Amino acid sequence: MSPSLRHRINNLAQSALIFAGMIAIVWVVVGLIAGPGLTALVMVGMVLGLLAAPTVPRRYLLSAYDARPLGPRDFPAGVATVAELARRAGLPRRPTLWYVPSRLPNAFAMGRPEDSAICITDGLLRLLDGRELAGVLAHEVAHVAHRDLWIMALADGMSRVVSIASWVGQAILLVNLPLFLLGAEVVPWTVPLVLIFAPTLMALLQLALSRNREFDADLGAVRLTGDPEGLARALRKLERRRGRFWEEIFLPGRRIPEPSLLRTHPPTEDRIARLRTLAIPGPEDRKPPRPTGVPGFPPPPPPRFRRGSFFF
Repeated sequence: MSPSLRHRINNLAQSALIFAGMIAIVWVVVGLIAGPGLTALVMVGMVLGLLAAPTVPRRYLLSAYDARPLGPRDFPAGVATVAELARRAGLPRRPTLWYVPSRLPNAFAMGRPEDSAICITDGLLRLLDGRELAGVLAHEVAHVAHRDLWIMALADGMSRVVSIASWVGQAILLVNLPLFLLGAEVVPWTVPLVLIFAPTLMALLQLALSRNREFDADLGAVRLTGDPEGLARALRKLERRRGRFWEEIFLPGRRIPEPSLLRTHPPTEDRIARLRTLAIPGPEDRKPPRPTGVPGFPPPPPPRFRRGSFFF
């Protein structure tokens, strides 16, 4: 089973509009400072720089999480599930699977389709059953297949360019303030407003793009597994484990106002509602293998407070 064409076109159109809005803001803000010619060069240079820039070696990122590789001997069902999901997604290479010794239930992906890794924490493995874990792994494989990491890196680069240009523009206006007060120079009132509020608007669009890519990864996961209910159940468990269940009972709306523009992920209720609008799952043989059990690593110790640091 795949998400409907309407779902996929809707997500693609939303991402395209958000991305176009970010490009327009970069063009306007940089253009106010450097002119249209130099702005075009900045845009081209930013994209080429992101394409050519060397990435941080993955081993350094993984070592920061104290991650350990999971091979067929450590977690055979999990590795088989990732391999089958990667095959269905058309990835040229199976993502490597890594175990993170953390009690916080979480999963994340890094890299590009040609060379990627998926990290799962001890807390996630102990919280979810096989059906739910398969949905989460499919969500991360979808992120890799959609090149979401590259897209968000480009959006982050544009946000940084706008912030730098905004600060430079405001500094130029401040230096020329005496000329403005004497009437020697005239600046339209829209210019300082654009320079002041553009970084905030850019950040909001970046968050909106992140939420949209999460929705798209959810739909991609359903396309890979044919099981929207598995991912929906996983999302519900993760939401309750993070404390939102009790907060909604005793302190409704106190943690994060709804609706909120300051979220990297959409509200879990919205994600589950979208998943449940999809068609009924297909035959059982369509579903990928469901990993069960936990690799033979001891549970991680609870975080400890140490002098001169936060949590260790």
